[in-house]
Amino acid sequence: MINNKTLFKTFIKNDKRFNLKHTLFSGQSFRWTQLEPFKEYYSHIFDNSILLLRDSTGNCIEVLSDTEKINGLSISDYLYRYFTVDIDEKTVFSSKFKTDFPEVWRLVEPYQSVRIMRQDPFEIMVTFMCAQGIGMQLIRRQVSMITERYGQRCVINTEKGEMVFYGFPSPSALATAKVDELALCTNNNRIRAANITAMARSFESGKLALACVASGDCPLETIRETLCAHSGIGLKIADCIALFGLGRFDAFPIDTHVKQYLWEWFGIEAARKSLTEKNYRFLQKEARRILGNEYAGYAGHMLFHCWRKEVKKMTTF
Repeated sequence: MINNKTLFKTFIKNDKRFNLKHTLFSGQSFRWTQLEPFKEYYSHIFDNSILLLRDSTGNCIEVLSDTEKINGLSISDYLYRYFTVDIDEKTVFSSKFKTDFPEVWRLVEPYQSVRIMRQDPFEIMVTFMCAQGIGMQLIRRQVSMITERYGQRCVINTEKGEMVFYGFPSPSALATAKVDELALCTNNNRIRAANITAMARSFESGKLALACVASGDCPLETIRETLCAHSGIGLKIADCIALFGLGRFDAFPIDTHVKQYLWEWFGIEAARKSLTEKNYRFLQKEARRILGNEYAGYAGHMLFHCWRKEVKKMTTF
C-alpha cells in the first residue's frame, strides 16, 4: 500500500479538439471514475501514479497528480500521447465519405472530439475479456472488483479528506490468482476467470508481452492470430485490444451496435445476418471500403459513440 502522497496542480491546453467526458466514457475504457471528495474530477491511476482531470476555463484541462512524470514523460506530453492528440481528427474521415454520406457526416462531425486512447495492453486484454455480452455498468463493476482484490492500494490524504485508489493488477498477480476467487469478480463466470489467468500467465512469461511490443510492425492479421490463440479472445476482442491497447487504428471491432449502423447508415445487407467469423471478416472488408484502412477503427469508434448517443439515445456516463 502507498500512503500520504501529495497532489500537484498543472494545466494542459485543450483547444476543443477532444471532449474529455465523451472520450473517457465512450466504451473504450472502464477504469476512469469520479471519487469523493474530488467528485468533479475524472480519476485514474497509471503505474501507481494518480491523475485527476477536469475541464477548466480558457480551453484548458486541469490536472492534479502525485508525480511530475509518467513513464519518463511530462504530464502534458504523456496525456497528449494518451489522448492521441498527435492524430489529426480532420483526416480520420475522408472527403469522399463526407460527400457520399452527408447525413451520417452531419451526425458524426461533432463526435470528432472523441479520441481513441492509447491504453495499457494488458489492462485492455483483461478488461475486454470481462466485457463479453454484458453492458458497460457491469463491465465497470467487474473491472473495479478485480482491481480492488488484486491491485495495489494507494491512499492520498488531502485537505478535503482521504482518497483511495487501486492500481491495475500486474500480470503476475492475475497469473497466480485462484480461479474460484477470481470468478467472484467476473459475475461468477468461472470459465472467464480461468481464461484471464491463462492469458496472464502467457503475458507474464513474456511470450504475449513481446508480441504486443512488436505489434506495430506486424500485419494486423498476425496480431489477431496471436491474440486469438488464447481462450476467451475472439476476433472482436482481439480487434478491441489492437485498437485500444496497441494503437492499431486500422483494427475495426464489430459488435451489435456496429452491425446496426453498418446496415442503417451504409446499407450493408450482410450486417442483418448473424455475426459468424466469415460474416465478421466480410463486414470489416466493407467497412474499410467505406472508411479507408489507416483509420478504420478510429472512425468506427466515433461512429459507434455517435450511434449510441444520437440514435439509440443511450447514456454512457
